[in-house]
Amino acid sequence: MDDISIKDKMRIIQEIVPGKQITLAHVIANPDKALYKKLGLDAENGKTAIGIVTMSPAETAIIAGDIAMKASGVDIGFVDRVSGTLIITGTVSQVESAMDAVCKYCTETLGFTVCPITKT
Repeated sequence: MDDISIKDKMRIIQEIVPGKQITLAHVIANPDKALYKKLGLDAENGKTAIGIVTMSPAETAIIAGDIAMKASGVDIGFVDRVSGTLIITGTVSQVESAMDAVCKYCTETLGFTVCPITKT
């Protein structure tokens, strides 16, 4: 048994530092219906894509949801003003258009740092 005193132990403190940023913007084209089910999303009505955005400050997810819906008619699958997560569903072209609109608005109007939109 090691005799390590408290002063020899390392303590790690993790913090989230809010910035003006989109850290994840991803389109999942043609996901399996099981993924929709696990996420609690509606897979009907021609929805063939899921878009996921994570942003800070977290409340921006509300604005992003509004922009996404107005830009292309996507549906909101989930929005969380605490974690800054937005999930949208629609056709691949709708989700891509919505993601483009959200990233453009956050960059040009809000002055955010925005990651590239990725796709699988």
